[in-house]
Amino acid sequence: MGTEQPPAAWPEELTEVFERSATAEYASLTRSGRPVTVPVSPYVGEGRRTLDVSTGLTYPSKADRARANPKVSLLYADSIGEGAAGRPVVLVQGHAAVRDADLQANTDRYMERSAVKYPATIKGVPGPVLGRMGYYCVRIWIEVTPLRVLWWPSHRLDEEPREWLAPADVDRPASDPPPAGSSPPPWRRPPDDWRPVAGYALEHLGLRDLTTVGVDGYPVCAPVTLGPLEGDGLAVQVGPGGPHLVPGPACCNFHSHAEVFAGQENRTLVGELEAGPDGYRFTVARALGDWSAPGNKARVALAFLAKGPRLGPRLKAEAARRGQSVPKVRLPRSR
Repeated sequence: MGTEQPPAAWPEELTEVFERSATAEYASLTRSGRPVTVPVSPYVGEGRRTLDVSTGLTYPSKADRARANPKVSLLYADSIGEGAAGRPVVLVQGHAAVRDADLQANTDRYMERSAVKYPATIKGVPGPVLGRMGYYCVRIWIEVTPLRVLWWPSHRLDEEPREWLAPADVDRPASDPPPAGSSPPPWRRPPDDWRPVAGYALEHLGLRDLTTVGVDGYPVCAPVTLGPLEGDGLAVQVGPGGPHLVPGPACCNFHSHAEVFAGQENRTLVGELEAGPDGYRFTVARALGDWSAPGNKARVALAFLAKGPRLGPRLKAEAARRGQSVPKVRLPRSR
């Protein structure tokens, strides 16, 4: 007999979305309260109490933002892949807890979970090559306790959402203690000109979402339809049943990946959302640096290896800030 699954801390009908979605949009807040949204690989947490994402130890900004302000959101709206287009769109607003007190356990967990969910990403990759990719595979884990969940049956968001709220006394775990010293600067310089970034994204990347900050301080992220670039901005349309997007600081994300997930490509623009008589308009201020890995597996592997010389020195420094040695990247048992 198999082990019976514990009840989930969210409506059971949404578990398939959380387990099978190839990507989710993870939104966190800067110290000034501006949203930053990026596509991530989502997992269902152990015990089905949390929805988890991770970030590389060498680029910890996603975790740093969550440690400073644990109000985050996850949008599950990826329509690429078998069965994905028929799944509901789900917005989760929750409480983030950052886990980096045991980097070896985090790394082992990441390798095991990603090998099961994304087998194409490591199939055929030699162990010695994986072992050299600590700058990517050594992980900080972020566990998100859902507090409010909205979901829509269609990507058009043409109906009012269903809503679930966590019990008022739900546990909101604290993050692990912060590491000593200062976080490293961004590893990649953002583009000087956002216009080529926007032009490329509008032409090539079909998954688009926009994030603002709700009146309760939580990020609100929704799939949107964008008009052509006009001047310094884009017209934004959200379905009639979609969440209310509060005008103010905003983040617009574009991404895509292959039907069988082996890597992804994304672009991120930040700016301001304005509301007018004809709808929303997103005014672009700048583009953020991105870590995209488009193309076939060989191109993805080469792209990752090429980043090693720049990120490798940060790996030892970030582990030392946490009083730990650099973890080993080990082949998962499930491989």
